[in-house]
Amino acid sequence: MAETTTTTRSVTVAQRRLLLSWAGVTDQGRRRDNNQDAFLADFPLFIVADGMGGHAGGEIASQSTVSRLQAVVSDGPVTRPAIETALERAVADIADHPETTDEGTGTTLTGVFLDLADDEPQWVALNIGDSRVYLLRDDRLIQVTTDHSVVQELIAAGKLSPEEAEGHPYSNVITRAVGASELTAPDYITIDVRAGDRFVICSDGLTKELTDYGIQHFLRENAEPGPAVDAMLAAALENGGRDNVTLIIVQVGDPDGSSSTVADTVE
Repeated sequence: MAETTTTTRSVTVAQRRLLLSWAGVTDQGRRRDNNQDAFLADFPLFIVADGMGGHAGGEIASQSTVSRLQAVVSDGPVTRPAIETALERAVADIADHPETTDEGTGTTLTGVFLDLADDEPQWVALNIGDSRVYLLRDDRLIQVTTDHSVVQELIAAGKLSPEEAEGHPYSNVITRAVGASELTAPDYITIDVRAGDRFVICSDGLTKELTDYGIQHFLRENAEPGPAVDAMLAAALENGGRDNVTLIIVQVGDPDGSSSTVADTVE
């Protein structure tokens, strides 16, 4: 099983300290010949990219996207315009790469970043494709992002139930991606900063093998992000590991035990 990386960072919030902890892993799975997923977990940006395309296409797309976003973190600050500029450059990288030969080459992109640009910093979730962001708050798991997929459109139109969607022949067909075509900006959702929150950012290699209830179960059973990541990955592989599996868990810890909404400044 792939190695999990874990990091903790101290953050001062409304004159009190919070501890941001995160862990991430990517694994080839049990059915794929290579790993076309990639992830970035570098404060304040946490991203999962699930590549698609024949030969090396998916790996090129996901790695190019993550590389461009890593540069945003290095140059700072991380903002929506900076992210979209990076994605435009990634699209050009993908199109220009000599091994990008398939029209279907591209990657999903999903994640969260801590937006420090305004007086009241907040989490921002972003999404292109069918990788997902979940939030566990007050022991309730919520899917933050909405899939850009054919089956999600059918569900929204009332033509398909969520249960029917699981076995639908178009379940893997996405309607938006970062690839060798004109970029559509991500969807964004803002979330207040709250101690006790736990984010799960994952490719569909995880959600194919674990239900939302399963994700919530492993979060409840594992208080720290590293063990929770390891447990979810192990379960996904045991349940079949039909695709590459990538996930990041980010959690906001409070040494005082409070769970109030807060504004944020970084030390």
